[in-house]
Amino acid sequence: MKLKDIRRDYSQAKLNEHNISPNPVQQFQDWMNQALEANIRDATAMSLVTVGKDGFPQSRIVLLKDFEQEGFTFFTNYRSEKGMAIEANPKISLHFFWPELERQIRISGIACKTSLVISKKYFHSRPQKSQIAASISEQSSVVQSREFLENKFAEYAEELNGKNPDYPENWGGYLVEPVKFEFWQGRENRLHDRIVYEKTDDEWKIKRLAP
Repeated sequence: MKLKDIRRDYSQAKLNEHNISPNPVQQFQDWMNQALEANIRDATAMSLVTVGKDGFPQSRIVLLKDFEQEGFTFFTNYRSEKGMAIEANPKISLHFFWPELERQIRISGIACKTSLVISKKYFHSRPQKSQIAASISEQSSVVQSREFLENKFAEYAEELNGKNPDYPENWGGYLVEPVKFEFWQGRENRLHDRIVYEKTDDEWKIKRLAP
């Protein structure tokens, strides 16, 4: 089959100004709850888009670990490619795609580091092997081989002798304060529903976009 011949119609749900919350975070909560209730695999996975030092957008999948009115939280290595990009330009984008529900959510916002207390608490809540991996990995740097990483992991695990590693100072969370949301619901005949929330003077304005 040729790629240009692959298509399907969308007909599961509707999205309009009368059945959404005036608060985009509440609307996100409603959709996330529905995604979790539908047992969608990796429902918390989101594409994080940053702008690299070369000026090119960079996208990768990270996991949402918390959200509230103030913003959306994820964790990573601060010295990674994405960490360095955020340090240079904290304007980022998050993108959720749930094909089973024929839905997408795009969020534009400003990223800042979470408190050390939050970062440490989450780090130590992770499985021990995940803590070890985060501690020994110089994320985004060039390594000589897979064997090098596995040996480094094994050596540090042996050194710890069953204890948990200390918190690595180059690892932690980001809180993304949203300034814009777009909720996308697939519809028949490619006349998709697109509802946008934009923050103006601490107030969310709602508008519809053409598909």
